[in-house]
Amino acid sequence: MNDELKIAIGADHAGFEYKLGIKENLNVRELKDFGTYTSVSVDYPDFAHPVSLAVENGDFDFGILVCGSGNGVAITANKHQGIRAAICWNEELAFLARSHNNANILCIPARFVSLADAEKIVEIFLSTEFEGERHADRISKISC
Repeated sequence: MNDELKIAIGADHAGFEYKLGIKENLNVRELKDFGTYTSVSVDYPDFAHPVSLAVENGDFDFGILVCGSGNGVAITANKHQGIRAAICWNEELAFLARSHNNANILCIPARFVSLADAEKIVEIFLSTEFEGERHADRISKISC
């Protein structure tokens, strides 16, 4: 993994344990945990918005969000201009999210992948470069 990256991470209660596991294996320059800090039931937007703002403002290179399905955090994150949040439940989707879509926030569905798979997904996402070229034209058409 790239030890020069700055990563923002957050999760709701369903993703809390995975967030802890992912954090243990990240070798990055800076890591900021935006919560939650327990497995007590919480609302995912309370963590998805701060992570998204941190990436949107350029304070962090990428974000990682974890919830039960990945849907709630992805929907919330994608409300922010300049955020391209992708739900990835396998390594190929993580590779394509970065290489074709230049995704800057990874959303992991904790109830549908193992922690070991989630860690591999994170590794692929953070180590894959955006291909640019024809994909760059498509990306430029996303923002409203």
